Amino acid sequence: MKTFFILSLFILVGTCSTPKYSVKVENLKNSIELVDSTLVIKYANTITSDELKTHLYKFSSKEFLGRKVGEVGQKKASEFLKSYYQKESIQSPYGGDNYYQFIPSNFFTKNIKSTENVLAYIEGTEKPNEVIVISAHLDHLGISDNGEIFQGADDDGSGTVAIMEMAQAFKIAKQQGEGPKRSILFLHFTAEEIGKQGSEFYTEHPVFPLENTVANLNIDMIGRIDDLHKSDKDYIYLIGSDRLSKELHYISEKVNSSYFNINLDYRYNVIGESNRYYSRSDHYNFAIHDIPVIFYFNGEHKDYHQTTDTPDKIDYQLLEKRTKLIFATAWQIANREHRVVIDDENELLN
Repeated sequence: MKTFFILSLFILVGTCSTPKYSVKVENLKNSIELVDSTLVIKYANTITSDELKTHLYKFSSKEFLGRKVGEVGQKKASEFLKSYYQKESIQSPYGGDNYYQFIPSNFFTKNIKSTENVLAYIEGTEKPNEVIVISAHLDHLGISDNGEIFQGADDDGSGTVAIMEMAQAFKIAKQQGEGPKRSILFLHFTAEEIGKQGSEFYTEHPVFPLENTVANLNIDMIGRIDDLHKSDKDYIYLIGSDRLSKELHYISEKVNSSYFNINLDYRYNVIGESNRYYSRSDHYNFAIHDIPVIFYFNGEHKDYHQTTDTPDKIDYQLLEKRTKLIFATAWQIANREHRVVIDDENELLN
């Protein structure tokens, strides 16, 4: 796995806002109402740890040779994803059997072979031109100098299989007449490990206009715990949720408090944070285009970017719960009456 702030409302009120601004923000927070609560849980419950485990043992197997960008293993991983979406009858945004956004070798500054993002799509029932992008990267590090395969189960096999399960859940909902009002683009990026270049290519050549992209929910490592949470594993780091849209942030928090009660840890969303996680994964290429984002992340662990990042070390019950949280958040964004509002502090002050 390879700039406003996340401070609490208390800090926001106490440091950088007028009383009038504070009241507006508090009113926004209190105005968030969830839609389709029964349906959210119904379809979230189609996401299971057993299916996540089956997908991940396959996707992070040595068969895919570490999924190095442009190489044969990454091509096999792309084909695996394409075959999954075809089997599930989840269409491509291009139509037909083309699920690839091809990236030519001359796009890269390094000597990288041509590669591809993998895309699948569920069209919205009422506002199909407005699109929510759910993303994760499919590539990893390939093979080590001594011939060991980087399996990348957490990085980012966990995010990849989470998207597969969410896509299936949205598809089931649509088949049963409960499809999302807005469209959902399930986007598997290549070339993240060499500098977020798959998402850079997408935002330069979007399938849907960026102005129609409502939000990006990006997933990069959600199957493990880090050393800071060994005694409390029911957590997830959220990065970027309030930097462009406080409404998105409060929707996210309301979904969590209503259904899951996961510890949403914001320590890595502080401006100036030394690890620079906000700018290190694919969501950043959406954020720089003023598209609201949430980055979901479990933090680094001893197997990060090691050949020991294997599927037997994933906590599949935790992966299931985190995936359901992201699905339920996407459901709310897709089905609210109005699209997520980007902050305009001057407007809030008026």
